[in-house]
Amino acid sequence: MDSLDIAVLRRAIDWLEAGRRVALVTVVATWGSAPRPVGALLALDEDGQPCGSVSGGCVEDDLATRIRARFPTAREVVKYGVTAEEARRFGLPCGGTLQLVVEPLAGAESLRPALTALERGELLARRVRLADGAVSFQPATPEDSPIFDGAVLTQILGPRWRLLLIGAGQISFYLASMAQALDYRVLICDPRAEYARQWAVAGAELLPGMPDDVVRAIVPDRRTAIVALTHDPKLDDMALMEALKTGAFYVGALGSAATTAKRRERLALLEVTPGELARLHGPVGLPIGSRTPPEIAVSILAELTALRHGIALAPVRSRSVTEAADSAVSS
Repeated sequence: MDSLDIAVLRRAIDWLEAGRRVALVTVVATWGSAPRPVGALLALDEDGQPCGSVSGGCVEDDLATRIRARFPTAREVVKYGVTAEEARRFGLPCGGTLQLVVEPLAGAESLRPALTALERGELLARRVRLADGAVSFQPATPEDSPIFDGAVLTQILGPRWRLLLIGAGQISFYLASMAQALDYRVLICDPRAEYARQWAVAGAELLPGMPDDVVRAIVPDRRTAIVALTHDPKLDDMALMEALKTGAFYVGALGSAATTAKRRERLALLEVTPGELARLHGPVGLPIGSRTPPEIAVSILAELTALRHGIALAPVRSRSVTEAADSAVSS
């Protein structure tokens, strides 16, 4: 499952190669309750066909109407929702305002380096000079942010978050696929040959080695999440004892409340400090009644998404989605 950035760039390139004119629309600033973040992308072909989203409301419809009436010949800056009446008209939340750059693309090469990098799981900065449409590319870091100074637009494209999964079982299969759509770079570690051989999720990188070595090697930071999913204490505990000492924003493990309590006892014996143990998320996932592997994957990604956006979550529940996994899933 591709990320939204990849889907937009791929569709735009397909249209361009088919001889169609294409405009790329980027959110460059927001005020108030804007529905999409700065950096969000929308591609529109000359007939107003869309791919992507900048508002989730009527802004896309208005842009498509503009494109059909007059395809832009130069880069334009457009604002929506400046007044309360406009906000209502375009389906924006109360007080929401968007500033967009509408860029007529010169050809597929204005996007292809970005798509190639994203398909390799790399992070890239794409710079567009509005005066003449000159485009340049350079590597980016997760700390970089989209910037628009009125003259130059800098887009940051690609995965800005990492997700390391310990175990290549069924839950990991669905979690890896879904996480890529949320712009995670997905890494998998499973030293068990029978699981590693059958791993086949496109775009998710299988890393060789033991879990503790892999955790140290990737140098987890505040944009990294680590989830242990093997149900094998020898593997999960190795990863967790190292992961809890890092700056990863999320460290969790599959298992019931009882399983988690035993895991905490084992990790304490391995000289994991009380402060480090307090960072362990277990059981993982939000309590949405999950029982199947894809449902459990949804619950885990929901928890990660909430934490990424600074949403305060309730303490560990007495009945977790992963209690069902203990009995329903053996991988």
